[in-house]
Amino acid sequence: MIIEQIYTKCLAQGSYYIESNGEAIVIDPLRDVDKYISLANKSKSKIKYIIETHFHADFVSGHLTLSNLTGAQIIFGPNADPQFNAIIANDNQVFNFGNVSLTTIHTPGHTLESTSFLLKDETGKEYAIFTGDTLFLGDVGIPDVAQRYKGVSKEELAAILYDSVNERIKPLPENILVYPAHGAGSACGKNMMKETVDTLKNQKLINYSINGTFSKEEFVKKLTDNLPEPPSYFPYNVKLNQQGYKDLDIVISKNLNPLKFKDFEAINSSNIVLLDCRSPESFSKGFIKGSINIGLNGQFAPWVGAMLNPNDKLLIIADKGFELEAITRLARVGYENVIGFLDGGIDSYKGCLDSVVNNSPEEAKDKINKGHKYILDVRSFSERSNGYVTNSKHIALQDLPQKLSLLNKEDIFMVYCAGGYRSMIACSILLSNGFNNIINIEEGYVKLLKQDINITEGQSCLN
Repeated sequence: MIIEQIYTKCLAQGSYYIESNGEAIVIDPLRDVDKYISLANKSKSKIKYIIETHFHADFVSGHLTLSNLTGAQIIFGPNADPQFNAIIANDNQVFNFGNVSLTTIHTPGHTLESTSFLLKDETGKEYAIFTGDTLFLGDVGIPDVAQRYKGVSKEELAAILYDSVNERIKPLPENILVYPAHGAGSACGKNMMKETVDTLKNQKLINYSINGTFSKEEFVKKLTDNLPEPPSYFPYNVKLNQQGYKDLDIVISKNLNPLKFKDFEAINSSNIVLLDCRSPESFSKGFIKGSINIGLNGQFAPWVGAMLNPNDKLLIIADKGFELEAITRLARVGYENVIGFLDGGIDSYKGCLDSVVNNSPEEAKDKINKGHKYILDVRSFSERSNGYVTNSKHIALQDLPQKLSLLNKEDIFMVYCAGGYRSMIACSILLSNGFNNIINIEEGYVKLLKQDINITEGQSCLN
């Protein structure tokens, strides 16, 4: 038996290829499915089943494409209602492949159809549990937004989730491995571990959802308090995963459209989003006025989903040779309206470029200690609760476009996040909306902590 975790850092997402005696299954595949087919071809195995733990909201799954290419059957858990041919498994139903088996364990709460899958090895011994977005390492999945349209509140979902993890997963043998669908950085949880696999035994020690720390009522409150609204693209992705989508090859052939400077400028207008996919460092040195910076070197796709609308028409600025990478990553989260990209990258742009004022942590310290008033923290609520620059204002990055009216365009804002990636996104959003007095703090809070400035520690602040 072979288990291969295919972990995509951009999405903080884990999919799985499992093989036994010439047969294989794939769990929660990405939209670009070549990796799974390559693994099967390498060992001359046949992909028998494609397992979906639930209807994903944060990415477009590859189940339909992979099924069409391999003939594998798609499997969902109880309560799923796909609008295509699929097996809707019963609770505790067993699926055999090779010399091993998967057993469905219905674990609703993140979504109503959420299902975990228990892998038993060649001897029939419980070996691993694939928990989807039900149980993460150190955390659980947040109540999914799509369920609210079905008349189920986040509190009701949280209560259901508590029962699922404590009644269906916690009693399993402690030595089994836990393989979740996401890790740290995903919007599907609040505070996940950076590790991508663990034992159930360790999770029962450290994970608040199953270590007995909280009663059901306390768990519900903890999970739903200060729960941020999910990105607006989540329901759109659920719809694609439930109803169907175009194959990635079709999207790429349409979107991979090189545009010379003259044509690029002719298309650029007020109803087009200029998406600059270069690193924050490169963007700050020179960018096209009005561009939004979301770099490929970070969690690109989730932040595109948080800041932009799936229906936005996009013009891409990327480092030369990375245009296909940008378009592929956009398609993974359902963003397919790419008009084209600037052929030759920013070096081929013949117009005037703007720049972002950067301050080193040392420069920022000097300004802060001299009484600079306007400091903007764009980290998450959970990060903020662990400490922040005293007197800084907090607006989580995903909320910034909707809260621009709370900021005065005449003030000089110094912007920070944890390490500098998100702060540059924030700066680009502010600059594109008429804020001209913006300073980005390089390297973010991690380095600010090492400076001699006032830090408020360990207090939740929701201002």
